Amino acid sequence: MNLKNKYNIPNNAVITIAGTVGVGKSTLTNALSGALEFRTSLEKVDTNPYLDKFYQEFSRWSFHLQIYFLAERFKEQKRIFEYGGGFIQDRSIYEDTGIFAKMHYEKGTMSEIDYETYTSLFEAMVMTPYFPHPDLLIYLEGSLEDILLRIEKRGRSMEKQTPIDYWKEMHTRYEKWIDSFSACPVLRLNINEYDAMADGNSIEPIIEKIGRILNQRNYVKKT
Repeated sequence: MNLKNKYNIPNNAVITIAGTVGVGKSTLTNALSGALEFRTSLEKVDTNPYLDKFYQEFSRWSFHLQIYFLAERFKEQKRIFEYGGGFIQDRSIYEDTGIFAKMHYEKGTMSEIDYETYTSLFEAMVMTPYFPHPDLLIYLEGSLEDILLRIEKRGRSMEKQTPIDYWKEMHTRYEKWIDSFSACPVLRLNINEYDAMADGNSIEPIIEKIGRILNQRNYVKKT
């Protein structure tokens, strides 16, 4: 029996992975998709036309970056549900407004007009009964020290050149954000309690937890 059937994971489930930069979202996305035989929806970092510019000058490019992310994530969310589900998704659309846009506004790197425009657009697109929310959000959490080590190990120049204070701010905001998140059920995982890349056996306990949450909410499996 495969893990999807063993733990009664619906074929049409949509599971989103959330967490700050460097926490291992893509690694867990790929591990879960392989174990459950689900498709992946990966964040397209390399094709983002604003990302490099943003890291060089937050004030100039924060609004452009957030609008780009909102549009791309909205299109991807629609595509996932129109396909019929069965996806593991790397990063959620909710993090953009709850963390990134809000942080730049409060720190003065996004103007009030731009922030109001962005949040109005987000609410009109996402915070409606018609927007398809995921069945489960998996939140990856860890200490700031562990996350900084992972960022250093990954070696992306634009991230390594970013001041440590930025990552401290991001870490704090993520912890506050997840405590109040309510758009869908949440499974919190500490990154030191599993190794999805080196230890294939560590993925089954995670899938067991996923199945328990989905079954508690009376999701009906569709074949």
